[in-house]
Amino acid sequence: MTPTRRRVLIASALLVALAVGGVAAYFSTDIRAKEGRKAAKGPPPVPVSVARAAQETIPIRLSAIGNVEAFLTVAIKARVDGQIVEVNFREGEPVKKGAVLFRLDPRSYQAALRQAEANALRDRAARDQARSQERRYQELLGKNFISKEAYAQIRTNAETAEATAKASQAGLENARLNLEYCTIASPLDGYVGKVLLQAGNLVKANDVNALVVINQVKPIYVNFAVPEQNLPEVRKHNAAGPLRVDVTNADPSVPGAEGRLIFIDNAVDPSTGTIRMRAQFDNADATLWPGQFVNVSVQLYEQADAIVIPAQAIQTGPEGQYVYVIGDDLLAEMRRVKVQRADGERAIVASGVAKGERVVTRGQLRLGPKTRVQIGKPAAEPA
Repeated sequence: MTPTRRRVLIASALLVALAVGGVAAYFSTDIRAKEGRKAAKGPPPVPVSVARAAQETIPIRLSAIGNVEAFLTVAIKARVDGQIVEVNFREGEPVKKGAVLFRLDPRSYQAALRQAEANALRDRAARDQARSQERRYQELLGKNFISKEAYAQIRTNAETAEATAKASQAGLENARLNLEYCTIASPLDGYVGKVLLQAGNLVKANDVNALVVINQVKPIYVNFAVPEQNLPEVRKHNAAGPLRVDVTNADPSVPGAEGRLIFIDNAVDPSTGTIRMRAQFDNADATLWPGQFVNVSVQLYEQADAIVIPAQAIQTGPEGQYVYVIGDDLLAEMRRVKVQRADGERAIVASGVAKGERVVTRGQLRLGPKTRVQIGKPAAEPA
């Protein structure tokens, strides 16, 4: 190989080596640049849901479990002996005051009434005769035609006839009452229960067992108890006017009802440390039913300018309760809060959050101070 050709080959090898080194350096520099940009960018933002703190007027309530009680309960009993011949209602249906429920066999009482009427007529006639005789003898006494002893006897006979007539009249009225008692009517508007004695049965006056029980449910009562610690506050606010009481059913499809507090017991139950109370409801649509258990809420007063956030935003840590607040820079800030109380799915906070600030309601487990977030679909605002 000639010296010239050797120099050409060496130069070519050097050029190839330089080219390979330049390419390797380029790719190495590019990779380091990308890694540097990735490190500068940081981890991806954490997706969260947020809600804004609202400032509202919030009612202050006491919650309890209540039991519904009929406004009036009447056990219908017979007032005379007899056999039931008619039952004029269906079990469970509403009845009006004065509606006929039962009829007893009236024949024996009709006969007794006719006999009492005859006795009353006889004794009234005897009374009238005795009165007439007494007046005649009084005239004779004035003319000294009879003795005072004879007149006294005639006067006694007249008074006896008067008393006998009154007794007969009382017997007549009693016979009429007994005949009326053969028709048993409802004493109130309400709902009848199960018929305990059907037609054909014999009943006794004022028997231990009732014929049927009627409950008046319009209006209606709800009884409940609250801790004795709340008694001074309840009495204080109730003195200004009957407190509003709301009840809700366990079934959300059943509408609630609004009533008023009408009774506070005169003593605390020492075995439970609670005080019994009673509220009255109009119950026009009969949604409340005797014996039913309901959720009771007594509204004491209204707190103005309260800060309200969703209860799910509240977290509990070693140092107490806190929330994550998201600023305009989309960075999470952990703040300690003081919760006054819970109101259903909402929490009323005394400090730590201001009106309009955004608090995280979902995604808190992945957050820390200064964590960048990505806000997803907003949660419902506190209502």
